[in-house]
Amino acid sequence: MASRSAPSGTPVDREQVERDWKARGFSRGLFTDPPGRCWEDYVHSVDELLMVLEGEVEIEISGVARIARPGEEIFIPARALHSVRNRGRTTSRWLYGYKEG
Repeated sequence: MASRSAPSGTPVDREQVERDWKARGFSRGLFTDPPGRCWEDYVHSVDELLMVLEGEVEIEISGVARIARPGEEIFIPARALHSVRNRGRTTSRWLYGYKEG
């Protein structure tokens, strides 16, 4: 699971992330999930990016789970089985994008 991170404690600049993803050929979307929400066992035909804005989100890719920190970009390869879970006690917000074209 590849990732890139913002400096610890730095607020995520959503507009900058969306500009960066667009320049790299990814769509942009936002999920807002209540505590306990799980998007389980998804597979996409294209690469996906994910970045937590707020909350405690667990990402599982091909059987390997970890907590994604706010500002950390997670790369999910095409055809990888993956799940996203809000493990926190508060609402989570996270960006996602699919490789276009």
